[in-house]
Amino acid sequence: MKKRTLMTTLMVAALLCGGAVVPAVQVHADTTTQASSSSSSTTSTTHTISKSYVVYGAGAPESAYSTLNSTMGVDSSFEKLTATASDYEKYIGNGTTTNAAMISSVAIAPSDPGSGVRVNIKKYDDESNITQVKAQQYAMVAQMAGVTDVTIVVTANRAVSGESALTGVYKALAADGQNLDSQNTSAANQVLDATQGAINENSGDSSYPGKLMAAVGNVSKQVAQDKQDGQTDDSAQIQALLTKALENQGIASKTSSSAQTTIVNALIAFRDSPISSSKTYVNNVTNTINNVKNSTGDLMNKAKNWANSEAAKTAVKDAQNWFQKLIAWIQNLFN
Repeated sequence: MKKRTLMTTLMVAALLCGGAVVPAVQVHADTTTQASSSSSSTTSTTHTISKSYVVYGAGAPESAYSTLNSTMGVDSSFEKLTATASDYEKYIGNGTTTNAAMISSVAIAPSDPGSGVRVNIKKYDDESNITQVKAQQYAMVAQMAGVTDVTIVVTANRAVSGESALTGVYKALAADGQNLDSQNTSAANQVLDATQGAINENSGDSSYPGKLMAAVGNVSKQVAQDKQDGQTDDSAQIQALLTKALENQGIASKTSSSAQTTIVNALIAFRDSPISSSKTYVNNVTNTINNVKNSTGDLMNKAKNWANSEAAKTAVKDAQNWFQKLIAWIQNLFN
């Protein structure tokens, strides 16, 4: 009788939840640093953040902040930071730059656990000012650097290539107390550079960046899994994995051999970075692969509201309290 009552109660609970309450509760499940384990002696960590940040490029004038905020959906709850030339040298490290050249601005906020990385590139005054880097590149590269479960918006008040935008993402993580491993970020940045040539070669195909970054993500996942199983893939094995991944995405013939070689070299740097020993990475990168593989254009996340807006936080808190009361009620039936 008790079993029948329990089953009936759980079915009622499921119907009452309606698929809305349980996912909302998950928002609180994993909003701090996740330590990962591995089969090797090397461990790495995957990071998310606890609140929202907006990071203005040092070269963006304060007179543009209002429009930048409106473009990225930034409100007063976002902590404000500035990405400088010294930040670029610290987090990107491929040469020097100046504050005036730091134009790209980013907003970053935590999203649901298991959501991976999603990126929107937004027009500024109806102008597409991020002229080179694609949303899918930002997403996969951030994941490979050790960032996960965030939504990122990128824009610029004038036309720029967009390479420096990741500086703002890494700086926001550091401000939140989540310092990314420099070897991980360096390897991830190499992937950004390595994939640019292939994307430029296929500039007329809006689906190509998502397919390419999904292929790269799948190779990184397999390389990491092999490493954790005691096998270190060499360049020929990584090339074979990349060829297969490109074929699976239907873009092998569109990706030149020279572009593939450059990508393989970047994936070797990933193989040698600490994050490739992380079991957490293997799980998390799957989420971002799913985000990028079928996405086209600049908007990977169609949601208008940030995950930690005041309304969302209130809804999640209410849902969590209701769900906890429901569980307590079920437990009391058998006390």
